[in-house]
Amino acid sequence: MDYKDTVKIMIGHGLIKKQKVDFSHIEALLLRAQKDIVAAEANLKIDEEVTYNYAYLAMLRCGRSIVFMKGYRSVDGQQHKTIIELSGEILGKEFKNIVKKFDRMRRKRNQFTYDPFLPVSKIEAENALKTAEEFVKIVLKLVQK
Repeated sequence: MDYKDTVKIMIGHGLIKKQKVDFSHIEALLLRAQKDIVAAEANLKIDEEVTYNYAYLAMLRCGRSIVFMKGYRSVDGQQHKTIIELSGEILGKEFKNIVKKFDRMRRKRNQFTYDPFLPVSKIEAENALKTAEEFVKIVLKLVQK
């Protein structure tokens, strides 16, 4: 399935809708994503869960910016999953591995958000931060084109 097919299916299922491209909105998301990376780094020695969460949020904001750039927005009850799937289609096969990591981070974040006994290890937090930094760089390059 390609990007256009994915968009048709997502619109048909009420997962996304058309939206006018607003570059100030995209820019604000990308600036916030960069701040999220700084916050994630700053918290690594204090709280692994906070680092993981901010790393994930940086990626989510970048994913949303990619989707907005194409003139769509997610509108369903599973917005995070929709953003990850659609941003992966937009980025293409070259970035399949990092999009898979993004989705694993989404699931892990959901688990530890609702289960207070599920820890986030320092290694998981460090890996999440590294993945987020890479994803933010990819999206910034894409947006600059």
